[in-house]
Amino acid sequence: MRDPERLSDYLFYIPEYYFRSVAQLVSYSLQNPAVILQGLTFSAALLAILLAHEMGHYVACRRYGVEATLPFFIPAPPLFLAGTFGAFIKIKSQIPSRRALFDIGLAGPLAGFVVAVPVALLGILSLQPGPSNLDHSITFNDPPLFRLVAFLFHIRLEAAGINPYYMAAWFGLLVTSLNLMPVGQLDGGHGTFAVFGFRAHRWIGRMAFLTMAVLALLGWFWHSSPSGFLYTVLLAVMLKVRHPQPAEMEPLGSARRWIAILTLLVFALCFWPFPITIT
Repeated sequence: MRDPERLSDYLFYIPEYYFRSVAQLVSYSLQNPAVILQGLTFSAALLAILLAHEMGHYVACRRYGVEATLPFFIPAPPLFLAGTFGAFIKIKSQIPSRRALFDIGLAGPLAGFVVAVPVALLGILSLQPGPSNLDHSITFNDPPLFRLVAFLFHIRLEAAGINPYYMAAWFGLLVTSLNLMPVGQLDGGHGTFAVFGFRAHRWIGRMAFLTMAVLALLGWFWHSSPSGFLYTVLLAVMLKVRHPQPAEMEPLGSARRWIAILTLLVFALCFWPFPITIT
């Protein structure tokens, strides 16, 4: 493409660049069917994680008689993120109790994590020597779960090329960590509200927002990555959304408090403060 010269050239440069890129990708894929197979593998693995996440919410809703829709999947245009903006269910009735809020909020990320773990294992154990993601302009930094698996099986992640299962698990863990942020009506926010109550939920959410704002600045200066700002904007929006009060705030019980600790461990295995590095 030639460099833009007039104002009209600048207006059409980005759309033309985008459609040319998509056309080249389609052409390359048709000439290399293995790429299409990799794409289907990645899509199936990632959608399995997202489906498990949303069905965890849905099944918990059904258990407590809460009216909710089946999962909606949000597609993304080609070359945007992972081909999807995620999935969600819509809850149409009031949460009846504190325990119901806890179970509905945390059932999703825990169910998604259960599916993400074998996908991650498959992706890491099937890594082959080759050009790693360190050789590209965008580096996908490994979350703690990946690093733990690699340590246990003596695998050098930096010396291997990525594969569809690896990338599906990477995005799945990223979504899980984002949903477990203790802010607003995110899944982690529901859990925080159920465990600590309204006042603590509000202050913990504010501290999480400030922490992500600081990490966003550090990510920009250390890793040239704007991803932290997307997190920060999302958390800022969530802080403005008032969390609904359950009809009854009965004690959670010791079992659910242990589940809360387990969920915190899941978050620690999924969350990495600087998910990508741009060079």
